[in-house]
Order: sequence, then C-alpha cells, then structure tokens
Amino acid sequence: MSNKGFISHNAMDKIMRDAGAERVSDEAKEALAKVLEKKAWEISLEAKKFAEHAGRKTITEKDIKLATKQ
Repeated sequence: MSNKGFISHNAMDKIMRDAGAERVSDEAKEALAKVLEKKAWEISLEAKKFAEHAGRKTITEKDIKLATKQ
C-alpha cells in the first residue's frame, strides 16, 4: 500500500463530529484516516480474491460483503 492518503481529513472530521466529538485534532484525523485506509486495503485484497475465484476481473458489491465477513 502506498503512503499517499486517500481519505480526506474533512471526511474524518465529519465522522468524528457526527459521533459526538466537539473538537478533533489534526493528528486524530490523520490517525483515523490511516486506520480506515489500511482496513479498506485489506478488504479490497480479499474481495479481489473472491472475484478472481469466480473468474471475474471486476470486484462487485457481493465480493466486498463477503470480504467483510471474513
């Protein structure tokens, strides 16, 4: 996985504020983004395996759902 971030800090701020946080530090936004990006990477790898096993190149919603059940 690359070091470049994909999830914006604004999105992390909104998630944490919707969860009840009054204030959110930049470090907290970065930390949450890194955790979610790592999890998304892991799910994507599993979903790719399901798609390939089914003889497809396209990852579908079903592949994602199966990967998250693992």
